[in-house]
Amino acid sequence: MGLLAREGITFAKVAFNQIFFGLFLGLIAMLATIRIDHRKWRTLSLYIFIGSLILTILVFIPGLGQAHGGAKRWLDFGPFSLQPAELMKVGFIMFYASWLSTIKSHVNTLKFGLVPLLGMLALMGIILLLQPDTGTFLIIVMAGVAMFITAGARWTHVIGTILVFALLLGGLILARPYVKDRIMTFIDPSSDPLGAGYQIQQSLIAIGSGGFTGRGFGQSVQKFNFLPEPVGDSIFAVFAEEWGFVGSLILLALFLLFALRGYSIAARAPNNFAKLFTVGVITAIAGQSFINIGAMLGVFPLTGMPLLFVSQGGTALMVTLATVGIVLNISKYKKRKTRNAKLET
Repeated sequence: MGLLAREGITFAKVAFNQIFFGLFLGLIAMLATIRIDHRKWRTLSLYIFIGSLILTILVFIPGLGQAHGGAKRWLDFGPFSLQPAELMKVGFIMFYASWLSTIKSHVNTLKFGLVPLLGMLALMGIILLLQPDTGTFLIIVMAGVAMFITAGARWTHVIGTILVFALLLGGLILARPYVKDRIMTFIDPSSDPLGAGYQIQQSLIAIGSGGFTGRGFGQSVQKFNFLPEPVGDSIFAVFAEEWGFVGSLILLALFLLFALRGYSIAARAPNNFAKLFTVGVITAIAGQSFINIGAMLGVFPLTGMPLLFVSQGGTALMVTLATVGIVLNISKYKKRKTRNAKLET
């Protein structure tokens, strides 16, 4: 309760957003998407993508958009808030998987391969960077490039996409002081221990104080008075302090197993849409999780992204569980087809 009060959040709102809106509705959504044939999502992908873009743009409308920490990323609906960028992330993956599975061998052309990808990334980049939400844009780029490669794109086009993103990042460093501060802090975490480097310094202290087995559940000291965003993007530091090296290793192993299982499902997917969608979803979830953990360890620059399945964030949890349900449907469908093939043989 005291921790929530420090963050300026009421317990009732967190309980509603995280437990009801995130976990409860997320599990219901996952159970529903497990039962829906994944091929139906392909026919709806364009509408879902457009709808998610419109919802994300609505955050700029006064009275609807909710600001926190200098960023305007949420829609305020009274008892609960919604982060539409999470929906846009999945909408893009779904539509881009549909697009790539439609153009097939034309993916290695400029007209159907590279240009549409850069166009979609540019559109979403404008929306997200105005919020600003650099972290979500980074994850979308990662997922898009992974799907582009999986579809059989030319490596020159892949490298071109990465170079364009690198140039954009360079422009952001020059135009956005906070991005430059994060890069400089990553290079030298001790350069500004009371300013830009404060979060990473406190994170490393928390992780180091956890030792081998941790202080124990709920016994973190750093989360109360020192560590910024302890229920958000700094949650791994709190987890490491309470569960130690052993608990952190187990958590990393769970995310790694999740990623390996997901890519295994993609490799055995029944069609191109299913394969590309699974690659995009797993890359987004695993990429965001490992970047968050790496940022808390000082391996990556701070991004402000939550640790999926662990951090506070009802929208992220609900959307992630729903998309995992689609991946599970893909896995179930493939297994059923394989079993039928064996019976016919």
